[in-house]
Amino acid sequence: MPGIIFFKTLMPEELHAFYSQRCGMELWLDQGGCRIYRSGNLLLGFCHREAADLNGIITFFVPGPKEVDEIYQRMTDIADAPPRYNPNYRIYQFFARDPEGRTLEFQSFEHQIDYQFDG
Repeated sequence: MPGIIFFKTLMPEELHAFYSQRCGMELWLDQGGCRIYRSGNLLLGFCHREAADLNGIITFFVPGPKEVDEIYQRMTDIADAPPRYNPNYRIYQFFARDPEGRTLEFQSFEHQIDYQFDG
């Protein structure tokens, strides 16, 4: 079953620039007060409201450590620390923050997963 994760935002224009340009997500649907972005099977919606949802973690995953490192090079100004291997979950990851302060995780699984990265 497909789904969308929605967040309230006070910064729709800043998030549009960030998620479309820096994260490479496509603007999938613009509903005026809500914009929905797509990357592969991830759909994120941001709706302009009087308060922002900042809880949780938005996780993007890519095929391997090389791609994580490439993303990190583009995100060093907002990254918490360089990428590292996390043995508990067998992932290679780093964390960052979007313009409104939401936690973002960029990771690759270091074991076989059942997923196609072509969308």
